[in-house]
Amino acid sequence: MKIDVLTLFPRMFEGPLGESIIGKAVEKNLLEINISNFRDHADNKHQSVDDYPYGGGAGMLLKVQPIYDNLRRIEEATPETKKRVILLDPAGKQFDQKMAEEFSEEEHLVFICGHYEGYDERIRSLVTDEVSLGDYVLTGGELGAMVMIDATVRLLPDVLGNKLSAQTDSHSTGLLEHPQYTRPAEFNGMSVPEVLTNGNHKLIDEWQQKESLRRTLERRPDMLEKVVLTEQQEKWLEELRNEKKEGK
Repeated sequence: MKIDVLTLFPRMFEGPLGESIIGKAVEKNLLEINISNFRDHADNKHQSVDDYPYGGGAGMLLKVQPIYDNLRRIEEATPETKKRVILLDPAGKQFDQKMAEEFSEEEHLVFICGHYEGYDERIRSLVTDEVSLGDYVLTGGELGAMVMIDATVRLLPDVLGNKLSAQTDSHSTGLLEHPQYTRPAEFNGMSVPEVLTNGNHKLIDEWQQKESLRRTLERRPDMLEKVVLTEQQEKWLEELRNEKKEGK
């Protein structure tokens, strides 16, 4: 996969995109990341990329020309790849795991990180997606782009050491992940559930599914409205709801 990022602050990406899973993906040649400062494409001697909005209003808007020229340069450098161009914008569709999965299937992603008060509306004609990280305001799109890149890259084939990791993560299954434990079996009077130590894989799988349902019911019941459950999971969920009513 190729990823390009258009930003006014390239150094913000140096640490996060060079470490951990993303850094290893780059080392394995599973991923290529290029960071562009679109100020370098400004058509004026002061390299200004923003201006006052027509009609008045607070703040400054990013100009269309630097973004347009930066995107054109990327297209000229990689004409062979189909690109999905993502505008980081508070008014965009909210990013979620499903979108990360969609992005991970793409050949080439381009993220445009905004700043200042907003965008010249004509910039929107240059993109395929307008995406928001959530219902809050950040200083710029850089942190949002990093989060989206991280969520996407970890889903690429061979990026994670264990292929099941991405499949069983919270949100990938539609449910929160069940509690997990490692050695020692007992610490300060706190013990690992016996079912996890008895070697019965059928019982372990049932416990994990049920505890995943329990955690989702307790912490994110809204997720249960969207997920498709098996008949057995529906029975367990009903038992858990009854337990909750009885205060167990």
